[in-house]
Amino acid sequence: MSQTIETDLLIIGAGPVGLFTVFEAGLIKLRCHLIDYLPQPGGQCTEIYPKKPIYDIPGFPSVLAGDLIHNLMEQIAPFKPGFTLGERAEEMRQTEDGKFEIITTSGTIHRAPCVAIAAGLGVFEPRKPPIENLSNFENKGVDYIIKEPEKFRNQRIVVAGGGDSALDWSIILADIAAEVVLVHRRSSFRGALDSAEKVTELAHAGKIKLVTEAEVTGLHGNGKLEEVVITFNNGETTTHPTDYYLPLFGLSPKLGPIADWGLNLDKNGIAVDTFDYSTNIPGIYAIGDINEYPGKLKLILCGFHEGTLMVQSAFKRIYPDAKLQFKYTTVNGVNGF
Repeated sequence: MSQTIETDLLIIGAGPVGLFTVFEAGLIKLRCHLIDYLPQPGGQCTEIYPKKPIYDIPGFPSVLAGDLIHNLMEQIAPFKPGFTLGERAEEMRQTEDGKFEIITTSGTIHRAPCVAIAAGLGVFEPRKPPIENLSNFENKGVDYIIKEPEKFRNQRIVVAGGGDSALDWSIILADIAAEVVLVHRRSSFRGALDSAEKVTELAHAGKIKLVTEAEVTGLHGNGKLEEVVITFNNGETTTHPTDYYLPLFGLSPKLGPIADWGLNLDKNGIAVDTFDYSTNIPGIYAIGDINEYPGKLKLILCGFHEGTLMVQSAFKRIYPDAKLQFKYTTVNGVNGF
């Protein structure tokens, strides 16, 4: 039976804008729940460039993207938001009482009077390698996103890629899996230097098998993955037995199923009214990089501003007879709201 989650404000997207919106909503006593296709909060900041410095966050001359997410999670902790991670918002429908139901790819039902789409550039779908029978082994030995590292304990793993995700997961799985083979088509990595150095150290220590100037070009198995075909840049091929193949080539943003919800679209985003960042469907808002309006700047800073104004409008929609009085956190603190 599908689980049903009830909340005041349902936020689709757990990137920095979605997370900060939890804080602003919490100040006016709105309960929040977030949905994200990625297995952890943070969006691009966590998945793609956790060690990239960001220079336009007020009060921080420079802050690493991963540290920004850590700080935001700490900031919203007092408001106890809920999370549905590793699931994509798939279907939207309205109930007779005017609430929205958002159903995910796993069948989880979320019900709320207001929805804030803070999905950044859209749903981040994995970039898949051009292997002919790849789909035959999806969830049968081929995984694109690692949700639970313990799944790979004492298993043989082949990781493909040369970015932060491939490097970081190779390092983590080296202490969990029976064998980790990292395959990269170049001799140098494009991920963080310290991660590349750590992988090299683990390779010298025999904890990771490093295969460079090569790529995985084929998969074999009977109902489940049993071995991969590795082709070197010089044309030579070899096979290697494995339990899991993890092609970690990054993520590609797409608007996804949200494009079919009846929202007015502008270019590759959702058109909004800048008064409160509402869409053409009353009760659904769009904030952050996913929205479009004249003069739009795709900055985290702008998304914070949009989320702040949006929750004021959401409160009035949920509690039309209540008087909302603006208060300064410098006077009331966080617990005083």
